[in-house]
Amino acid sequence: MEDKRNDQRKRWAESRPEVHATRSMKRRKAGHDYRSRCIYMITLVTDGRKPLFGTLCGSDDTHEHCWIRTTALGEEIKKEWKRIPLHYPQVRMLALQLMPDHLHGVIFVTEPLPRHLGHVINGFKTGCNNTCKVLNINPGNLWEWGYHDRILRGEGQLHTMLSYLRDNPRRLWVKRNIPDYFTKIDGITIGDTAVTALGNRFLLDYPSKIQVQCSRSLTEREIKEKGDAILSQACYNDAVLVSPCISPGEKEIMRRAFEAGFPQIILLENGISPMQKPSGRQFDACAEGRLLLLSPWEHHGDHRAITREQCLQLNALASKICE
Repeated sequence: MEDKRNDQRKRWAESRPEVHATRSMKRRKAGHDYRSRCIYMITLVTDGRKPLFGTLCGSDDTHEHCWIRTTALGEEIKKEWKRIPLHYPQVRMLALQLMPDHLHGVIFVTEPLPRHLGHVINGFKTGCNNTCKVLNINPGNLWEWGYHDRILRGEGQLHTMLSYLRDNPRRLWVKRNIPDYFTKIDGITIGDTAVTALGNRFLLDYPSKIQVQCSRSLTEREIKEKGDAILSQACYNDAVLVSPCISPGEKEIMRRAFEAGFPQIILLENGISPMQKPSGRQFDACAEGRLLLLSPWEHHGDHRAITREQCLQLNALASKICE
């Protein structure tokens, strides 16, 4: 029976390339007990990204920031989400952000669940489907297959995620009003290498670009001295800094450059997904046109250690960009 379900899911995903490309994001964390006490950020997406739950609105006399005007279905979806603790009292609802075509929710499993978290989410989906019937709405499949979860464990992760949820309408507004900087771009070739891009592609046309490459053997003092020299040169030449940000030195220098407002081209090992957008302060940097993400490889959502060969390839690509 499980094999049959897996085959059905595979055929469903293959008929939707945009979903299939990000399918790896929905794999559960290996070795994690999804019944255990934990905080999760859950993301659910409507099938086909249909905007069934609301409309994005800008700030107005009654709203200081961008906001979502929810539909009748959206209001019922929020109610259904808040009813989860009635069925699973082990779950505490910490936050919910409903967007036109998806839902972000932060939940706290305060004590072990009787069943896998997936059963909790499937029960919520079933309730939503019943709500559609009551409202006489026939969206076909309401939800896309599966769900994405992020386990929040590190210090400050919960605060960061709650801020992310509150800021989601503004981020969507920026993305819609500056679409060129938030759309995956294919067909760019650098030397003999084809890359995908996200961000301000015109940073590649800057006349002055500086590669940031540091040996792992550098001391903190050497990293600081090298960073001082690179930032001074970049300031004088109005240059873009280019790096895969692999070694501690590269990460530190690029962090300093980011804080100082320098434009950057960052090379990625894990590719760029169709729905990807930068997070945190990188999002604002992208909106300001001072960030470009590039990758020579297909997207994957797995946690992989970068290989030495990939490091050499990315640094060679950075060098080619700076020629």
